[in-house]
Amino acid sequence: MGLNLSNKLLNKSEILCGENFFVTLALSAAPDIQENPVDIVLVLDRSGSMTGLPLSEVKKAAKIFVDIIDTATDGGANGIIGNGSNIGMVSFATEATKNVPLTTNVAELKTAIDILVAGGNTNHSDAFKKAIETFNPLSQNEKVIIMFTDGTTTIGPNPNILAQQAKDAGITIYCIGLTGANGVDVNALNQWASDPDSTHVSITPDLNDLENVFEELANNITKPGATNIVVDEVLNDDFSIVEIMMPTKGNASLVNNTTLKWTINELGKRASENATLTFEVKYLGNSSKITEVNKSITYSDDEGNIANFQNPKITINCGSIYSVDPCPDPQTVTFDVCQDYLEFDLGNYVLDNLGRILELSLTLKNICPNKKVALAITLNEVDNLGKENKKGMKIISIPAHSGKSCEDIKVKNIKFILPEEDGLLCAQKQYKVRVIANYINNNSIC
Repeated sequence: MGLNLSNKLLNKSEILCGENFFVTLALSAAPDIQENPVDIVLVLDRSGSMTGLPLSEVKKAAKIFVDIIDTATDGGANGIIGNGSNIGMVSFATEATKNVPLTTNVAELKTAIDILVAGGNTNHSDAFKKAIETFNPLSQNEKVIIMFTDGTTTIGPNPNILAQQAKDAGITIYCIGLTGANGVDVNALNQWASDPDSTHVSITPDLNDLENVFEELANNITKPGATNIVVDEVLNDDFSIVEIMMPTKGNASLVNNTTLKWTINELGKRASENATLTFEVKYLGNSSKITEVNKSITYSDDEGNIANFQNPKITINCGSIYSVDPCPDPQTVTFDVCQDYLEFDLGNYVLDNLGRILELSLTLKNICPNKKVALAITLNEVDNLGKENKKGMKIISIPAHSGKSCEDIKVKNIKFILPEEDGLLCAQKQYKVRVIANYINNNSIC
């Protein structure tokens, strides 16, 4: 199945200027075996050379193999091989035996594995014959033989003929060789197995490696959904990444304030898996608009899966801005071409006294359309005894806006000129500011 979902979600569809929101990236993958069922026949050597520890280790490895297939087919180790796949078992020595027909019953398979007893010669030809007979020729499932042996052929016809018949019938053959007392004919295993040998033949002299070999083979058969995933996320320049949360799978790192990298070693290797990454984003601009958060997002993995992330848009509402005391009109100063010196008289500016300028701003929340607002601001200075002394008051009429819904209005440049009667410009001053705001009755008559 491979990668079956890639998505991007925002926790908000609309924000105010300067407000944060969260972006979540989501991936889902599943082993291919869930969509393409497989019939597998385990063919296990129980000849005399397997007596003792070799057979014990093969039993452990074979049961691990069955558990991996069990989990991969339906997403859980529930004792039932799911979604149409089956496993059967043949064991061989002087002759081969069909121990378990194709089944979905994990317990039945493990019991048959546990009761194997070593003894006799090595008849690979009969092993292939019984394995081929185990399959249902009418089944549309992919068919796989896994041959395990620790020795060379000592009895029976040439196994090459039966192995080739199996491959001609569309059966994939994997061969696992253990270098036992009688040695392993590597050339024979390469000839029996499907091509290429590099992915269908495994030789090990170490019993301890058998579990890893069977596990790797099971993962190969289930076809991992996605491995070595890399996601590179780049935001538009007017957004900034504030914080990256811990992803549910893999690792995420901040490259710069607009770029992050998310890596996952494997996803959906043995069962359906989901992975999510959430990160916090801040809008840095000051204008209302509907915009995409992303500049780009790229995905890659070793399987060549393609991810199609959505790129949702977000509505940014910076509200109306009403400037109470605009800045003084500027005077234009112009240098002529090649002129490197200019003297310019800005005119007369009279200072009556030393003083300070206090500039205030505020945001009126949820102002409905077509409604004027009366805004009053009082300013009192607090003396050393905590007493308030009136310093100023402004009453401002805020024009009605014509938006389709209630919105915030930013009121800027509310300036108070504060003379210093005592001439102590560097003294600390404290003021109390109070705000009153109400709608003005639009129906009133002057």
